[in-house]
Amino acid sequence: MSQSLAQLSLLVNDYDEAITWYTGRLGFTLREDTPLGSSKRWVVVAPPGSIDGTGLLLAQATTDEQRAAVGRQAGGRVFLFLRTDDFWGDYRRMLAAGVTFRETPREEPYATVVVFEDLYGNPWDLLQPKD
Repeated sequence: MSQSLAQLSLLVNDYDEAITWYTGRLGFTLREDTPLGSSKRWVVVAPPGSIDGTGLLLAQATTDEQRAAVGRQAGGRVFLFLRTDDFWGDYRRMLAAGVTFRETPREEPYATVVVFEDLYGNPWDLLQPKD
């Protein structure tokens, strides 16, 4: 049996602002934006070069409980990890695009890594694993 993750759902306040941020600041590709009726959409973005099909399903929060979770989906912990093969190039490009970094890049035994925030404050790791 073979399995893989297809999408990870990420709560957002607004589809269009999230699409603009992920494509403009992170350089992600908009893979799908399909209307589902009643202002609901199936919106998937993914990093460039993502070959396994995994993407972020941007899910617009519609209830008070969901709106309260936007930006805190992992209780303030890093829960999304953006792997790169060009850490310093991506770091400089993201910095120039206005991405907020919580720290300066650091070398860990497993990777070069830095924590950044998405438009809602969710913490992410940008990392380039060691060979």
